[in-house]
Amino acid sequence: MNKVMLVGNLGKTPEIRHIASGTAVCDLRLATNESYKDKEGHEVKKTEWHKVVVWGKQAENCSKYLKKGRKVYVEGKLSTRVWEDSEGNKRYSTEVIAFSVKFL
Repeated sequence: MNKVMLVGNLGKTPEIRHIASGTAVCDLRLATNESYKDKEGHEVKKTEWHKVVVWGKQAENCSKYLKKGRKVYVEGKLSTRVWEDSEGNKRYSTEVIAFSVKFL
């Protein structure tokens, strides 16, 4: 099973683009936070950044209604893309393909 559920805050205002077929694609940068106590009992805070890709009508709604700092719930799947950079090196990018984005 490939399923991701995240609750976090947007690190920047969503960016929308349209592919050749006219379908909307929106990129979100989502920050999730966790905190825990280390061995000495000190609180440690950690932020993890996620690239989220939203398609279609949902992408248009994200672009229209979401701004930097807004809290969202994202449900989707992990996907890794592979490509070659300008120097011929293999590059990898892991992102969440969103099935559902709920504005909190």
